[in-house]
Amino acid sequence: MSAVEVNLEKKVILVTGASGGIGSKIVERSLAAGACVVAFDLKDSAMEHKNLLKINGSVTHEREVKDCVGQGLDKFGRIDILVNNAGIVGKGRVEETPLEDWMRVLNTNLTGAFLFSKHAIPSLKESHGNVINLASTNGLTGGSHLSGAAYACSKAGIIALTKNLAKDLVSDGVRVNCIAPGPVDTEMINRFGADVIEDLLQSVPLKEFATPDDVANLVFFLASDAAKHITGVTISLSGGLVLH
Repeated sequence: MSAVEVNLEKKVILVTGASGGIGSKIVERSLAAGACVVAFDLKDSAMEHKNLLKINGSVTHEREVKDCVGQGLDKFGRIDILVNNAGIVGKGRVEETPLEDWMRVLNTNLTGAFLFSKHAIPSLKESHGNVINLASTNGLTGGSHLSGAAYACSKAGIIALTKNLAKDLVSDGVRVNCIAPGPVDTEMINRFGADVIEDLLQSVPLKEFATPDDVANLVFFLASDAAKHITGVTISLSGGLVLH
């Protein structure tokens, strides 16, 4: 079974990075499960649905983030689940990294999650909702030059942000958790050559990459009442690549 069936009737989900491999799968399955979805991305999506609100913008621009949250509330009246999924990778070693590349990755991956959390929190408090952040095993291990230092640091920051928010919001009934995938079978993997991809595959003990469905399954579990006693945790979705 590739996908866990969930019922998201009457739930409103805001997904950032909604046009990417993981984000588009979360949007698609959320709609299929009965949710209303606010899908935010720099790029437009071909997906159309009566319960889908598509908004284009940058997670690094606070006014665009605030407008997105406002439009979602105007259309659907609430936000139950925030999925901070938007992210980009870097490359190279620290001494090879231009400052502008460092800042672009940090701003997109970490500041973007901060901004969406900041502006969605008032509604999440009202709905006793959930925040689910997408980090990476690089945030747990330090990563490598393949994705760069800024990527690893931004994802480590996401893990720390998750813990901070979980402690701050627990008394408001808002749970905050984090998923740290290893290699996922999306276009992001295809930026590497065949030899690097094979090396990555062999580094995964289960000898297969996670799929966007695998990530979506964990998003829906963490957002569900089945996980009602889980907050402030980071789950490694890496086929045994990273063990806690």
